[in-house]
Amino acid sequence: MIPLYYNTRSLWARRLSTGITVLGLGLVVFVFAAVLMLANGIETALAAGGDPRNVILLNKGATSELMSDVSRDALRLVASLPQVASSATGEPLAAGELVVPVPLPHADGRESNVNIRGIGPQSFAIRPIVRLVAGRAPRTGTNELALGSSLVGRSPGARLGGELSFANQRWPVVGIFSAEGSAYESELWIDGNRLGPAFDRPVFNSIVVRTHSVPVRDAFMQAVKNDSRFTLDAKSEPQYWAEQATELATFIRVLGLFVSFIFGVGAVLGAMITMYAQVASRITELGMLRAVGFRRRSVLASVLIESAVLGTAGGVLGALGALATRWLKIRTLNIQTFTEVSFGFTPTPEIVVAALAFGALMGTLGGLLPALRAARLSILETLRA
Repeated sequence: MIPLYYNTRSLWARRLSTGITVLGLGLVVFVFAAVLMLANGIETALAAGGDPRNVILLNKGATSELMSDVSRDALRLVASLPQVASSATGEPLAAGELVVPVPLPHADGRESNVNIRGIGPQSFAIRPIVRLVAGRAPRTGTNELALGSSLVGRSPGARLGGELSFANQRWPVVGIFSAEGSAYESELWIDGNRLGPAFDRPVFNSIVVRTHSVPVRDAFMQAVKNDSRFTLDAKSEPQYWAEQATELATFIRVLGLFVSFIFGVGAVLGAMITMYAQVASRITELGMLRAVGFRRRSVLASVLIESAVLGTAGGVLGALGALATRWLKIRTLNIQTFTEVSFGFTPTPEIVVAALAFGALMGTLGGLLPALRAARLSILETLRA
């Protein structure tokens, strides 16, 4: 076996072409890893809003809160079930909620939709991850609103003490809340009894319930299913949010991987050209290796390893570049709710490993034909070159 030192020294001796090839492979790996991190980010942002003890109730057949209508009587019946947990004051932890998308202007005049959530008195208690970081919660019976932290500064008036206008009314901002990076941070929370009349919505979109534990949650969902008084579908909150993320995450992942494939073909060709050049410039060296006893398969393996090292270096470069984006936050339209959602690039160990493997694979594929050419060279031909 030809020592690995020989390959690394050859790459360093031709560092200009080596550097350009590594840079090209690194850019492709960067796109590949960034896309996977982006898709993972949207799934994480939406899934983070799901508490395993919570249940979301929609009317049968509805796939999202926007498509659901739930009567106010249903809230009273659901809240009376024994599996529903109670607050410190003894109130059942169940809330009827209303979700309305409204266009809000950006500072530059553009508009995009955000969700307004009409909440009940127990909505904050049902979701412990939602915490006020400034100001206070909206008071019942007023137009006051709490602003998700990712919307701060998003629109003129989107700040503590500011004021937003929609439905021909003014809504003062009295609080800002965070929600551990979940999709709730892209919402406005307002008293549901004020939001409903403002948009002429007499019914809820959903009922959210907190149960005592995960086993009790399952019993609650079964009780709702078996009770003929209800025409509701019950889903655990993590399941509901995972379904909301599916389409957008799949769209990002498929589009990104397609682009990565196209770029990857170009990167493989670049690695192939580089390795052909490496072989052509070292024909005499390769002949000497054969002459001193190294077999064809050793030459083949040596060139392939050299190409794989190129690809792995590109993989490391691309993965590091993708990891540097983890602090970026972007906003996009959720194609299932037609509202804006904020999320970031979320890496995982699996994505980093996949990026390194992708880089090594491109390098190996690029070196395959040059390696075959190098292995087929006869000793006499190479020594005459």
